[in-house]
Amino acid sequence: MGALQSTLLYLILLHSCRIVAYSNQEWKKATATYAKDSEGSLVTEGACGYGDLHKESYGKHSAGLSTMLFNRGSTCGACYEIRCVDHILWCVMGSPSVVVTVTDFCAPNYGLSVDYGGWCNFPREHFEMSKTAFAEIAKNKADIVPVQYRRVKCERSGGVRFTMSGGSHFYQVLISNVGVDGEVIAVKVKGSRTGWIPMARNWGQNWHCNVNFQNQPLSFEVTISGGKTLTSYNVAPAKWMLGQTFEGKQFQDE
Repeated sequence: MGALQSTLLYLILLHSCRIVAYSNQEWKKATATYAKDSEGSLVTEGACGYGDLHKESYGKHSAGLSTMLFNRGSTCGACYEIRCVDHILWCVMGSPSVVVTVTDFCAPNYGLSVDYGGWCNFPREHFEMSKTAFAEIAKNKADIVPVQYRRVKCERSGGVRFTMSGGSHFYQVLISNVGVDGEVIAVKVKGSRTGWIPMARNWGQNWHCNVNFQNQPLSFEVTISGGKTLTSYNVAPAKWMLGQTFEGKQFQDE
């Protein structure tokens, strides 16, 4: 077998192994509570920066993660499948599962015990779910329930979204509605008068660079945790304004 054929075979096997491992991850143990809001969803801006979660299609099935899982915001946008287990009183019969998107950080409270109120204290793995999502796996009368979880692919409608913010020499973009892995690990931006410029994570899924892009159409290169990179050319027109949101291409599962 030639070198080219060997390389191609290796890449095919590597890709296949990654997909199988990702799709068939083992269930891990954690705990879950729900945010007691009035609309059944986490609608506050949150530590991922998504703003109104209903507009981002995350609101009804969203969750905040404890420090152990949040990973300083890099997990924002990822999807988890969760099911309630080992509690005959609080778990919904049959242990159905629900898929949530990571939209917030569940802050620790070291003034409380990990077994009573300090659910998100390090190194505990905990999900603070939207009330709607929690109700699909457990009874709302429950305070905290044991769960199992695993990472799953994110299914999104439409393309990746880019929301503009910042100022004249501090450009920032919020990246949302990311499919497949959901978790963005690298971003580049290109204006009509620049090359590709790497952006740094500011917080959550807000990325920034110190460049003036005024009056330039913008293109974006987004890389997700599985290694896939997607390029959307001229997503924003030359006359884009702060606060506007534009839609690019979408990642496709293979």
